[in-house]
Amino acid sequence: MSTRRIVVVQAGLGQPSSTRLLGDRLGAATTDALLERGDEAEVVTVDLREHAHALADALLTGFATGALRQALDEVRDADAVIAVTPVFQASYSGLFKTFMDVLDDGALRGTPVLMAATAGTARHSLVLEHAMRPMFAYLKAVTVPTAVFAASEDWGTGGAGGATSSGSGLSGRIAIAAGELADLLTGRPARVERPDEFADPVPFEQLLGH
Repeated sequence: MSTRRIVVVQAGLGQPSSTRLLGDRLGAATTDALLERGDEAEVVTVDLREHAHALADALLTGFATGALRQALDEVRDADAVIAVTPVFQASYSGLFKTFMDVLDDGALRGTPVLMAATAGTARHSLVLEHAMRPMFAYLKAVTVPTAVFAASEDWGTGGAGGATSSGSGLSGRIAIAAGELADLLTGRPARVERPDEFADPVPFEQLLGH
């Protein structure tokens, strides 16, 4: 049995946030889907609201430090990423895009990504296909075929709780997407810990000797 490290990146601004709620449900559904396939999951959530100021600083200086650096490393080292954004001005939020802008080069290359978005109306659901999927394709991520969109009406009784895995409501779409992500994960080896390249530095005198 392998333990898969899943990082949920969510850009919700409110507290509580429907974007955070959707990310939590996707993480839980993926955990269940992996258990059905004989694997375990460790889910870590990166709440971008907590890194807003640090993200602006990173854009200005070109360096990420502290908790933001740790969050970027979590994404880089993840076996899979669940990316959830609210929709602003018919696209992903600026906070969400800023985080993607400061990721290390190649951080998502080959990483399975489940995309999700929230908005007040279903008219914005195409954001997943015309904005998010092209961005992750550029970042060389492997996107799950089913993306999950949640409008305000999806959080009612029928959409949130009463649907099945047939995909007729939000619960069904979550189950399908989580299953697809689990299938991608179980078809590849778990990612190993990367060595710390600064843990055993070469002495400066030795470098001069070369």
